[in-house]
Amino acid sequence: MLAAYRQIAERGFEGLRTREVAAEVGVNIATLHYYFPTKEKLIEGVVEHAMERFRSTLEPHGTSADQLRNYLRAVRRLVQEEPELGAVMGELMLRSSRDRVLAGTMEQMYEVWHRTVRGLLKRAVKQGHMRPEADSDEVAAIIVATLTGVTLPARGGRADQALRQLERWLGIGPGPKRTNSSN
Repeated sequence: MLAAYRQIAERGFEGLRTREVAAEVGVNIATLHYYFPTKEKLIEGVVEHAMERFRSTLEPHGTSADQLRNYLRAVRRLVQEEPELGAVMGELMLRSSRDRVLAGTMEQMYEVWHRTVRGLLKRAVKQGHMRPEADSDEVAAIIVATLTGVTLPARGGRADQALRQLERWLGIGPGPKRTNSSN
């Protein structure tokens, strides 16, 4: 799966060759097909690996607002330190617009991502760290869309600006913190 991940990052989907994946990891093609019967199953493994990279940025300690802030910052660091992740995510998104099976896999991934962010928002509101209106599907969707955008190969460095503004808007970043009375 990691060999496929690297091939997609370097050459896109058009450059993904299962025989080369098998050769890179030192197995024959039949062994590769035993673990990944189809190219689609191999790609599902790549999606799972990419999402595990994002899940690894969640830290369970601190207040819920700290967790959300740390998550946004950790995602920013992750995509800066692992640019291949952005390349793979971009390839997956583009390909999913033409591939129903991959579109379903990506939709499931986004649903899990959305629920995770929504859970962080719910806890932050419940603990009084965020305004009640921050606990919504719409706010979670904005956060996921912003994070999706920053994972794509960036041009011009606007990703940091977007994440800093998102932190300020949520009241969890630098700058004045909003309170319920300032609505």
